[in-house]
Amino acid sequence: MESKHKRGTIMNRISQIVHLPYAHSQGFLGQGIGIACLDTGITPNHPDFTIPSRRIIGFYDAIYHKEFPYDDNGHGTHVAGILCGSGAASNGRFKGIAPESYLSVVKILNHQGDGYTEDFENCIHWLLSNKSRLGIRIVNISMVSESGYDFDEDSHFVKQVEKLWDAGLIVVAAAGNGGPGPGSIGAPGNSRKIITVGSSDKASRRAGTGPTHACIKKPDIVAPGSNITSCSLPNRYYFYTQKSGTSMSTPIVSGAIALLLSKYPGMTNLDVKIRLKDTAIDLGRPHEKQGWGLIDVRRLLEG
Repeated sequence: MESKHKRGTIMNRISQIVHLPYAHSQGFLGQGIGIACLDTGITPNHPDFTIPSRRIIGFYDAIYHKEFPYDDNGHGTHVAGILCGSGAASNGRFKGIAPESYLSVVKILNHQGDGYTEDFENCIHWLLSNKSRLGIRIVNISMVSESGYDFDEDSHFVKQVEKLWDAGLIVVAAAGNGGPGPGSIGAPGNSRKIITVGSSDKASRRAGTGPTHACIKKPDIVAPGSNITSCSLPNRYYFYTQKSGTSMSTPIVSGAIALLLSKYPGMTNLDVKIRLKDTAIDLGRPHEKQGWGLIDVRRLLEG
């Protein structure tokens, strides 16, 4: 009981920082907004993705080419829970940021959390081919290369991600956990175009920091990333676990963007990026550590 109470307190603290209660009380829950989650997959039978209704509407497995959703690692399930978990298994305590949005899950990482660039290219093709059919507006990428040195801004890998942005999708990627030294933003977060997310709290000690090796100012924005409680691979005792890192910060931002689109569905990816810049809270840190500042959902929605 003590452990559960502690986890609830952590999630409530995050909700207060990003003003989720305000957004949800105003009826902005990500209704009708499709989010693609590129990760290790998803556990489809977790109550938070099936109750009150099933919201996994698309799945593509670039690793083993299986037809039905699964997660052999747990990272993707955790990220998906932050994005849009309903909180059904916790009586609403651990509800995700945009609990009425829809998920298209792309399994690009294997059971060890590793992936290959050739598989990633297939994922990009699948997303571009299915974005209209599945109503995808946002692409969440909580994965990074080991270092921006491996894939610089002009690399084929980064250019593939930018195809999604050029097609009108809102691409949100993690800064990575290769910091705290300068120039430690991983790819594809080193892209000039997409929205790159760092961590605002204890996880920021290892978060990737800018500028990139092409002298691009990154990250763009920060969000909480320490001890985030979200969905786990279910067992007979508990449906949630805690993880830390910019992988957790990223879906907070993606989910907040889904709330914004549920209020202003006509916004473009550039509109969203400008809105994030104009409404972030300056934490008084150097740009290479905080970007524009801390995301605040209330300010984001009110403009």
